Amino acid sequence: MRHVLEACAAAVDAAGCGLSMMGASGSREPVLAIGDHCDELEELQFTLGQGPGIDAASGEGPVLVPDLAGPEAVRRWPVFAPAAMHHGVRALFALPVAAGAARIGVLDVYRAAAGDLGAKRLTTALAYADAVLVLVLDERGHVAGGAPREGRDLLPERRAEVHQAAGMVSVQLGVGIGEALVRLRAYAYVHDRRLADVAADVVARRLRFVPEVYGTIDGTGAGID
Repeated sequence: MRHVLEACAAAVDAAGCGLSMMGASGSREPVLAIGDHCDELEELQFTLGQGPGIDAASGEGPVLVPDLAGPEAVRRWPVFAPAAMHHGVRALFALPVAAGAARIGVLDVYRAAAGDLGAKRLTTALAYADAVLVLVLDERGHVAGGAPREGRDLLPERRAEVHQAAGMVSVQLGVGIGEALVRLRAYAYVHDRRLADVAADVVARRLRFVPEVYGTIDGTGAGID
């Protein structure tokens, strides 16, 4: 899979590529990235719940953003777009990895320069998204035959702790799971931490979220045990 992403980046003159997959819970979870800062930007989209890859995963089809500095991009992704530009990314093309109407994941193509991919490069990028699909189906169904190899599973549920932590925060704050995930994301963003790391602290009971009353540690309603 890494070779496919590297080949895609080289073929379309991209700064890098990121791959996210739809987890068992239906959320988009980053699993692989190549290129400078692409791992951080994939993680940031997951943490914020905001970005072209998030929209592509939600069923909008390809989300092609030739200029992240444009007013439409900044309006649509007010936190992610400036962060991407800060990391030297000016254009992002999010391509669904899909089998019919079923979305399996998203291939993000990051470019340092603003501008459209052009018909030829877009066709090439879409072909690589199809190649990812074939590898995913092979991985999940072992369609190539033979015994599964040790460590062959490319697509683990990487963010299982996030969902577990959201359940714990839901109980701690007396809110729904969706609201609990928003609180987790807010805490991660405010403290400049990965969402997965914050979730690990919640699950390990090093971090507890408390109702927003006088005396809480910060505006996210989180306190340290």
